[in-house]
Amino acid sequence: QVQLVESGGGLVQAGGSLRLSCAASGSILRINTMGWYRQAPGKQRELVAGITRGGSTDYADAVKGRFTISRDNAKNTVSLQMNSLKPEDTAVYYCNAAVVRPFYDEWNYWGQGTQVIVSS
Repeated sequence: QVQLVESGGGLVQAGGSLRLSCAASGSILRINTMGWYRQAPGKQRELVAGITRGGSTDYADAVKGRFTISRDNAKNTVSLQMNSLKPEDTAVYYCNAAVVRPFYDEWNYWGQGTQVIVSS
């Protein structure tokens, strides 16, 4: 099995910064795309940022220029540096990883989520 464990959420004032981290562990042959999603109360889960194994990145328009995603392939980790946070960034943030396990096809795994609250 594969587990994704997130850390780094919390309460911050508008304009502040937070860094989210996610570590994958378990029976992992390779991790392809990794990403961060978020879900605000009453809203659907949405992609915040994604990064391929080769390092290509993609961001939601709402976070471009403020958030930076990065990964360490050797450690199976992905991070999200969030700067200039706004109250509308308040949400539960989820880590996602497309994992290839030995003898299995690629499968998407999710972390348990970490709460980010941005106060005005």
